[in-house]
Amino acid sequence: MRIGLVDVDTSHPQNWISIERELGHEVVGICDAGDVHPPEYVRDFAAQQDVPKVYESLHEMVGDVDCAILHTCDWDKHIERARPFIEAGKSVLLDKPVVGNLADVQQLLDWEAAGRRVTGGSSLRFAVEVRSYLDESVDERGTVHTAFAGCGTDEYNYGIHAYSLISALMGPGIRSVRYLGASGLKHLQVSWADGRLGYLAIGDGAWLPFHITAITDKGVRQIICDTKTLYGSLLAAVLPYLAGEVEEPPLTMATLLEPEMAAMAARQSWLRGGAEVFLGDLSLEDEGYDGEVFTWGYRRAKYP
Repeated sequence: MRIGLVDVDTSHPQNWISIERELGHEVVGICDAGDVHPPEYVRDFAAQQDVPKVYESLHEMVGDVDCAILHTCDWDKHIERARPFIEAGKSVLLDKPVVGNLADVQQLLDWEAAGRRVTGGSSLRFAVEVRSYLDESVDERGTVHTAFAGCGTDEYNYGIHAYSLISALMGPGIRSVRYLGASGLKHLQVSWADGRLGYLAIGDGAWLPFHITAITDKGVRQIICDTKTLYGSLLAAVLPYLAGEVEEPPLTMATLLEPEMAAMAARQSWLRGGAEVFLGDLSLEDEGYDGEVFTWGYRRAKYP
């Protein structure tokens, strides 16, 4: 599969490229809009990573690739930058957070309904430690009824990893989210439709390991995820689908986007003073998380 990179804003495109090649794919070019890095950075990045071409526009790239991978820092631009590839029948991988508002969620659901190949999200959704735990016999580990998870750095760009990690363990079916207060980090209660509960600690602060604690009817297990294996786990899970080697995605779009929707509900809850917010009550009028504001701060941190 021929892969084109759309933007190299984030910290990890170079880590993904080596894995993509190991999995048998070719990275043929980059098109970067300059939201974070200057043109000379992109040219140097392409040369260092042996990527043969830097494109001036997405439309120029479309015909040369089978799949676009978006490392676009501004999640509010994911839909518009994915659209030329979707309309040309190409597959698309959206780096996390996938989107930041309900209107963009609906667009992705519409693309799925139309048979488009789109997926992505946080690599924590495919953490090998969680999958290994779930592969253990339920008779031995017990059934998870409560989980605690968290990470540091920020509320959404990085915080989405915590929502994704707890979703990896607990599965789909999140009904509502409620802001509980703060003690260093923001604390959230996540409720599943079947009565299971999850608790998250996220927010601005120092980087923290990706951690989750599972409580079952038979015991307690704390899991710390190894960051060295995360990208490989994600790409091994999604690239066969994006390449057309398998027909079904690793996660349906509704399941894939549940962490993002839970985060949107969390935002509404703390804006409403800790009200319980149901995912089904999220509104198109809610502005969601502002990708442009985040990207401005991200760029300023890199280029003061």
